[in-house]
Amino acid sequence: MQQVRAKKFLGQHFLKDLSIAQRIAETTYKGQREEVQSTEKIRVLEIGPGMGVLTQYLLQNPNLQVTAIEIDRESVVYLKEMYPELHLIEGDFLKLDLNVIYPEGEFNVIGNYPYNISSQIFFKVLEYRDRIPVCSGMIQKEVAERIASQPGKKAYGILSVLLQAYYDIEYLFTVDEHVFNPPPKVKSAVIRMTRNKRRRLDCDEELFKTVVKTAFNQRRKQMRNSLQQLVGKGNPILEENIFTKRPEQLSVEQFVELTKLIENERNQNIL
Repeated sequence: MQQVRAKKFLGQHFLKDLSIAQRIAETTYKGQREEVQSTEKIRVLEIGPGMGVLTQYLLQNPNLQVTAIEIDRESVVYLKEMYPELHLIEGDFLKLDLNVIYPEGEFNVIGNYPYNISSQIFFKVLEYRDRIPVCSGMIQKEVAERIASQPGKKAYGILSVLLQAYYDIEYLFTVDEHVFNPPPKVKSAVIRMTRNKRRRLDCDEELFKTVVKTAFNQRRKQMRNSLQQLVGKGNPILEENIFTKRPEQLSVEQFVELTKLIENERNQNIL
């Protein structure tokens, strides 16, 4: 059957190295098998299977129940012919209600993610964080470093804080350009995010997101400058020591404390 043409507007770069595909497939269940009943299958949702290089290894594992979402019509036709046993959904992952696909229970997410929407994919995973114990796959190396970065590093930012608030991040390995068709202009990396034990943050979670995003929108400034819009210019709370720091200096826990400070100040002003 004719190969699928990689489409630039979809950010498609098809992986050619089967050994790497097999290693990526293993990231969705290694270490998790012990946590499920032996008769229970791990449900896995693959995003953007393309020509099925990763899909074939997922399907080969009898412990996995695989569903794939593909937006490219040409890939859908190819996948239906090559993998008729695959439960395939044609559509845009970013627009789909995952509660329709999985009305109840947990499911893992995996993929060789399109680089142009990988951040949006992870933000969507966050929306379903209590139902997605493991999210793994391949993304642009720069984005992987950002997600896994620790406080004080240049790469540390919005994605780092919001994802690390709910997931333990593992940067697993780097992938060179030459193993793709067509080769991307950047290196890639494989990561695994495993849901941590923090079920809820000890603060208003929506305000937490607002604080993190607002702080990093002016990442070179002290937070007394960037966050004054949330508490009012000249508010005495801005003189507290934490507001003299820059956002990349704060851990997730410190952002939670910062959010609580702002939340309490707002509540007092309402009263």
